[in-house]
Amino acid sequence: MVEHKIIASNKKAAHQYDIIEKLEAGVELKGTEVKSLRLNRVDLKDSFARIEKGEVALYNLYISPYDKGSYNNADPRRVRRLLLHKKEIIKLIGKISQKGLTLIATTLYFNDKGRVKIELALAKGRKLYDQREKVKKRETDISLRKAKSFRQK
Repeated sequence: MVEHKIIASNKKAAHQYDIIEKLEAGVELKGTEVKSLRLNRVDLKDSFARIEKGEVALYNLYISPYDKGSYNNADPRRVRRLLLHKKEIIKLIGKISQKGLTLIATTLYFNDKGRVKIELALAKGRKLYDQREKVKKRETDISLRKAKSFRQK
């Protein structure tokens, strides 16, 4: 397994969405944005991707301006282009065209070569009652495991 230096992760994504498939993409960044990422000054919370004009764009990724960047700093909330092969984009267009599916950002990290990558998830949003049901099921599973281990002792 290859080690990645995780910059940020979207912990609520697994709770709010049913994740169907994951894929990796590169992110087109400015120089001062990379320096800010090395300081972990990023917010991935509400990030999502859209396909526009044959390109994938990432929205709502907040990268804090670099302190020593002065006029070189880019807009912290600008739309960033994601780097994917044309075949991957065509596959994504086919999958996203299904009703209710969206691309959400789950993890932002540096790969082994030091390049910034983002893990996107093809996901379907959950209703509030589905979220509560999943939590309830997890709690009952935990209590069943505890009871089972208690009986075995």
